[in-house]
Amino acid sequence: MRWSGRTSWMPWPPVVLAVLAVASAAAANPRVGDITHLQGARSNKVMGLGLVVGLQGTGDGGKYGPTIRALAELQKKFANPVVSLDDLKDAKNVAIVQVEATLPENGAREGDRIDVAVSSLGPAKSLRGGRLMITPLLGPNPDDTRGVMALASGPLQLNTPELLTVAHISQGATLEQDWIHHYVALGRELPPAIRLKPAIQPDETYATLVITQGHDEWGVAHAIAFAINSASKVGSEDGPDDVALAVDPRTVVVRIPPVDRDNPARFLYDLENCPLVMPATEARVNINQATGTVIISGDVEISPTVISHKGLTITTTVPKAKPMPGQSQVVEQNFVALDPRNKGGASLQDLVDALNLLRVPPQDRITIIQKLHETGRLHATVIVDK
Repeated sequence: MRWSGRTSWMPWPPVVLAVLAVASAAAANPRVGDITHLQGARSNKVMGLGLVVGLQGTGDGGKYGPTIRALAELQKKFANPVVSLDDLKDAKNVAIVQVEATLPENGAREGDRIDVAVSSLGPAKSLRGGRLMITPLLGPNPDDTRGVMALASGPLQLNTPELLTVAHISQGATLEQDWIHHYVALGRELPPAIRLKPAIQPDETYATLVITQGHDEWGVAHAIAFAINSASKVGSEDGPDDVALAVDPRTVVVRIPPVDRDNPARFLYDLENCPLVMPATEARVNINQATGTVIISGDVEISPTVISHKGLTITTTVPKAKPMPGQSQVVEQNFVALDPRNKGGASLQDLVDALNLLRVPPQDRITIIQKLHETGRLHATVIVDK
């Protein structure tokens, strides 16, 4: 039997199914650090308002009050006060902008340089050729008392030629203060949902592992805690104590041994490198509608189902052997069954084979998968990114 797809979408070229089938059984076992990060490791934003100068008549113009007032205040600071705002009515080479920078997830130190994003806030037509004047950047918390975290300045580079009011400055900000994260905490300093657990001791020191999205399941959290407890040599006279506790599907709290509390680097290194035996993952289908990408993981099962979509025609040639001219019988079908081995259902591979067989365009694949899920025939968690 030879299968070939003849569809009403032609002249679409043959489409290879953009599905990544992840077979959990064959996957290599990761380290704990491969699917977690320490609580405290996170990026942060610093931002400020600044002025871009040197524009070729494409700035905000003298009628835009916020820009003119900021320019007048700037000149006053440099001992060149403006008598009247009317004196700046022809200032078309200046634009007021928002300046934003992202600090690395492991923190930053004084003197480090980071990239800066610049966006127009006023009616400027273009930031091309402009230069950002020295702009102080503050932390994300309005109540932060640390003051200026970084200073940004430099020539602007447009992100794309079509978008003229958004630009960036490579390495355009210099950190004025250290931004240091804390990765360990006393039990009494942990969030209430964690510190109220009976196993948490208020005067012990803990590190919190956050499981990355996509792996956040109770089975994975339990596997991480089990692996750490199995590898730990911490114990008492009554035998080894559990040092790791799975608090929820995304959080594992680990007690740091007394010998490592003052210098936990070695313990945290061993923690991240602890080998992990992954459990069978949840059956999951991730769909990105914008790109037409479908990622299927876990053991996705499909109940006995027949699919017909947009006038699809499946051509079956009988017999299977190479036919001679005049000896073949061609049968056209408008349906394809997802139970090829008559086993009472279909697997992930059956779904992949069927959609490949039909040469389904990306958006139609997504529609088919969503309808299977809506009708209760696709047994998996479906996550759709718009």
